[in-house]
Amino acid sequence: MKARVYISLKNGVLDPQGKAISHALQGLGFDKVLDARQGKTIDLDLAPMDAASAKAEVEKMCQQLLANTVIENYRIEIID
Repeated sequence: MKARVYISLKNGVLDPQGKAISHALQGLGFDKVLDARQGKTIDLDLAPMDAASAKAEVEKMCQQLLANTVIENYRIEIID
C-alpha cells in the first residue's frame, strides 16, 4: 500500500521560493503567471493494512513530523 502526502504553506504565510519561481517564470516571458506557491509531496510505502488504518497512521505521521501544522496544510491520499 502507498500513501502520498501533499504539503503546502497556509494562506498568508510568506513563500519566498514561490515568489522566486513566479519572478523567474515572468522573466522567461510567462507573463500570465500572477503568483506561485511552492509545496512538497512525500510518497510513503506502507505495510499492508486497510485504507482507514493507513490514513490514520499517516495522519499521525503528519502531526508529529511530516508537516509543520502551524504554517502548513496537508492532504493525504491513500493508493491501493
